[in-house]
Amino acid sequence: MTIYADTSFFVSLYVKDAHSVAADQMLRGGERPPVTSLHTAEWTHAIAQHVFRRQMTTAEADRLHRDFDDDCTARIWQTISVPETALEVCADLGRRYGPKFGLRTLDSLHVACALELNVKRFWSFDDRQRKLAKATGLDIR
Repeated sequence: MTIYADTSFFVSLYVKDAHSVAADQMLRGGERPPVTSLHTAEWTHAIAQHVFRRQMTTAEADRLHRDFDDDCTARIWQTISVPETALEVCADLGRRYGPKFGLRTLDSLHVACALELNVKRFWSFDDRQRKLAKATGLDIR
C-alpha cells in the first residue's frame, strides 16, 4: 500500500463537487487507497451534512451509502483497521503542528494513520491536512 486518502477524497468520488474530476483522475493510475472505520464514520456524517444542508435528499443519501457499501464489499476499496498507535501519533501531531496549521482532530488523525501505515502519498482536498501531510514528509496530491 502506497497511498492513503482522507474522507474528502471518497466523498468527491461519490458526490459530484468541485474536486470530483481531480478525484477521478487520481484513480487513473490504478492504485486504490484503503478504507478504515474512521473513513466510514466520517463518510456517514459528511453525507448526513449534505442532507441537512438540503444539497441532497434522504433517498439520494441512501443510494450513496449503498453504493459505497457495495464498493467496499466488492473490495474496490480494501478495508483495513485504524493503526493501533494512530491516536498517540495524532496527539503528537496536534502538539507539534496544531498551533501552526489550526488542525482539527480528524485532520491529524488521518495523517497519523497514513504515517503509521508507512504510505508514501496522501490524497486529500482539505488544506489543513495537506499542509500537515507535507510537513511530515508525505507526498501530497
